Amino acid sequence: MDSERNRVFVTGLGIISPQGLDAPSSWDGIKSGVSGVARISAFDTEGFSTQIAAEVKGFDPEAHMDRKQARRTDRFTQFAAAAAREALAQANLHNNNHVDRYRMSALVGSGIGGILTLSSQQEVLSNRGPRRVSPFLIPMMLGDMAAAHLSMMTGALGPNFCTVSSCSSGADAIGAAAGLVARGEMDVVLAGGSEAPICPIAVAGFGNMRALSRRNDEPQKASRPFDAERDGFVIGEGAAILVLESHESVLRRGVKPLAELAGYASTSDAFHVTEPSETGESAASAVKQALRQAEVEPSEVDYVNAHGTSTPLNDRQETIAIKLALGEDAYRASVSSTKSMTGHLLGAGGAVEAGICVMAMQEGVVPPTINLENPDVDCDLDYTPDAARPRSIRALISNSFGFGGHNSVLVFTQAENL
Repeated sequence: MDSERNRVFVTGLGIISPQGLDAPSSWDGIKSGVSGVARISAFDTEGFSTQIAAEVKGFDPEAHMDRKQARRTDRFTQFAAAAAREALAQANLHNNNHVDRYRMSALVGSGIGGILTLSSQQEVLSNRGPRRVSPFLIPMMLGDMAAAHLSMMTGALGPNFCTVSSCSSGADAIGAAAGLVARGEMDVVLAGGSEAPICPIAVAGFGNMRALSRRNDEPQKASRPFDAERDGFVIGEGAAILVLESHESVLRRGVKPLAELAGYASTSDAFHVTEPSETGESAASAVKQALRQAEVEPSEVDYVNAHGTSTPLNDRQETIAIKLALGEDAYRASVSSTKSMTGHLLGAGGAVEAGICVMAMQEGVVPPTINLENPDVDCDLDYTPDAARPRSIRALISNSFGFGGHNSVLVFTQAENL
């Protein structure tokens, strides 16, 4: 880490995912190679070209907020609240102990925000008229409501806002939060992403642009990053919140960090609304910049958590970008796409994957890429097929790329030399 920047540590994390309702159960499912994909239960999929998704199972918002709040918040805000409570508990921040509330913030990315509420209230408008539309529609659908809720939940008086950069949203929220801490503006930031997009309009929209897998008869095999027979991503839902904390705050509170967030960078392809750049150069530049900020050499990267969406274009172009960024060391690093199990959580994907990366580093286990049965000849790195693999991880990269040409990269290292 640049000596002029304050060091940034992860001291807590919480996850809501298709694998489980907390970080430990989510990690157990991921490292065991358990797919969270099944036929959609949220609505009747008759007539839809894609009928599968990675849904969160058994979530009860009233376990994390009172009944009135649950009725007045969209599912994506509820996910964020649940993940934040877990992260705060792990960081021992139940009562904001030893934290100046004006130096505590909440940044939560979301690519779509409260689309469930918007979709359902559009039906109310069409079927029952304008007077029956909920007065809570607007605050429920706004993308910044997850961050606002966390601010009110914790009493954090620093800035709260939402990053919206498609599938990079969660990673960009974490990166922006790290900047606040590194520049000395904040001591503690709750940062991550949340998404709850599994509704008819979203599935139809993504499906009609042919972005989604149509492997409806084999849901658990549908998400197959880097496989020659991949046919699109599987839409998913969930959230992850990380507690990012300054070195000084860590020492003052006497907490043990889980990892250090040593680098972050983002670039733009300036190429196409939905397709990644053909050269991979801009994505590779984001990786290189993040590594420089972290003072990590390509030879020191043990693991790359790939964006790995299971779309024909992304997986090929991401492979090119990794090789451009790391050179021959790309073949030494372990790579995997956990989207093969979680599906693609859109704006929450980068945050959930950041949490997975922290746990992978702690345990010394590289999570697998499942369903990689027929390797694409253009995808020739070590993608950790089928099963998790033990490996000491000193430094890792987490890639998040999004519609609009967003390339966002986080670099985590072991928390040492405190």
